[in-house]
Amino acid sequence: MEVIRQIVEKYDRRESSLIAMMQDIQKTEGYLPKEALVTVAKEVGVPLSRLYALATFYKAFSLTPRGRHTVHVCTGTACHVRGAEKLMDKLERDLGVKEGETTEDGRFTLEGVRCVGCCGLAPVVVVGENFHGKLSQKDLDKVLAKYE
Repeated sequence: MEVIRQIVEKYDRRESSLIAMMQDIQKTEGYLPKEALVTVAKEVGVPLSRLYALATFYKAFSLTPRGRHTVHVCTGTACHVRGAEKLMDKLERDLGVKEGETTEDGRFTLEGVRCVGCCGLAPVVVVGENFHGKLSQKDLDKVLAKYE
């Protein structure tokens, strides 16, 4: 837990920096392990429940391990009208997971998002920070093949 202590010290153990600490931990660990949250709570002097409240309130945080690549399927109005539900269904079948889950090999985490802000490219799937627009179900295999 030395890395976690270094993150806490980076923010001078300030309670006002809890979210920043948690973001750094998630970036380092890929999620928020219980042991890391316990360490932060002790070092900063806040109840562990406060950290869990933050971790469960913000969708950006995860309490379970996540895949190397997060696949976000936009389900906003434009994407929904243009077939986002079919893309999500195909991804769930092909990856063997439901929305919110991570593949057994740790390669992908599948999530639905309400809008990614590029409605003209609908339907859109975002893998990591890469946007893939105007997708059909046939396109998904090619898109996922790019990510190891």
